[in-house]
Amino acid sequence: MSVEIKEYLEKGAVVLDVRTQEEWNEGHSEGAKHIVLQTIPDHVDEIKSWDKPVIAVCRSGARSGQATQFLTNNGVDVINGGPWGNVDQYL
Repeated sequence: MSVEIKEYLEKGAVVLDVRTQEEWNEGHSEGAKHIVLQTIPDHVDEIKSWDKPVIAVCRSGARSGQATQFLTNNGVDVINGGPWGNVDQYL
């Protein structure tokens, strides 16, 4: 898992945090983008416009897994980074 995260970060991946606004306010990775899971379908074009690989994160890995599945189906190069702290340690 961590190897894949490192590889994606080396490729210039964007960290996409899909937690709620409250969770985001409590702490998040510097430089991460915040799009709440439920609104991801409304932001697909924006995410594609980044033209970078994406690492989705949340609190446990469940919501980021849903986001990863959705974005993969929409042609985005994305992996599930799981809990945001997993990825934060490499930033």
